Amino acid sequence: MISLRELEFLASLARRKHFARAAEECGVSQPAFSMRIRKLEEKLDTPIVKRGNRFQGFTAEGDALVRHARKIVGDVKILEQEFRSAKGEITGKLVLAAIPTAVIFAARAVKALRAKHPGVKVSIQTATSLAIQQGLENGLFEAGITYGEGVSRDLLRVEDLYSETYTLLTPTHLAPRVTGEVTWAEAAQLPLTLLEPGMQNRRILDKVFDDLGLLPNVTVETSGFMAAMVLAAEGMSATVVPNHLIEAFGQPGGTVALPLVAPVLEKKVAIVTPLRDPGLPVVDALRRVVIAR
Repeated sequence: MISLRELEFLASLARRKHFARAAEECGVSQPAFSMRIRKLEEKLDTPIVKRGNRFQGFTAEGDALVRHARKIVGDVKILEQEFRSAKGEITGKLVLAAIPTAVIFAARAVKALRAKHPGVKVSIQTATSLAIQQGLENGLFEAGITYGEGVSRDLLRVEDLYSETYTLLTPTHLAPRVTGEVTWAEAAQLPLTLLEPGMQNRRILDKVFDDLGLLPNVTVETSGFMAAMVLAAEGMSATVVPNHLIEAFGQPGGTVALPLVAPVLEKKVAIVTPLRDPGLPVVDALRRVVIAR
């Protein structure tokens, strides 16, 4: 009979796609992990993993087994948390992923969640919108805060949280003006630091510029907003940031913050969770906290 521990190993390998990282997640050595996978293959008398110098994916039989493993391991996790929550205690670990623009909202949500349920342990991870969706589908994340647009709603629950609007943060000496608003056309003429092209926020901005027939002067690309804001404060380049980042951190000295207009752009940010009934109690607790905000 297949053990729950073997299914946990298999689900971990499917998440991590790497024997050493999956072994570390499961708290065993890589040789011991590999041996358990081989023993499982012998037990089932069928290959599960495609063999090579590194992990190359699962066989067709392995893919089928992984689907069952994820469901069973997930159901056991729900069962354990439901028993604890029945006593009025919500505990467990929550892995929450957030796009870079939503990290501040995620941190505040975790603060509110821990205030109500101090037994919950949370890991906040920053990821692209695509990585968040994939991570939710394969069990790497329990919840995500990301753009709701384009999310596969047949597998995931999408609940809108807020609208993201955009501000030009620019060194004072580069600013078209020091008060009022600024157009995207004016922003395109400035040296800009933007997020990397593979990130959804960058694709959103690129589409605005493209729709307006503009070619922005992108001089630096980064994976996070902190470097972009520092470069603006240092007088090197301007950047486009979600308005709530300025509200949260304040406006760096030596900069001007101007709302972007013509057009005014808004994008919905949502909490995205697996479409399960029942769901994990820690996930349901997070949903209640953020939707009430």
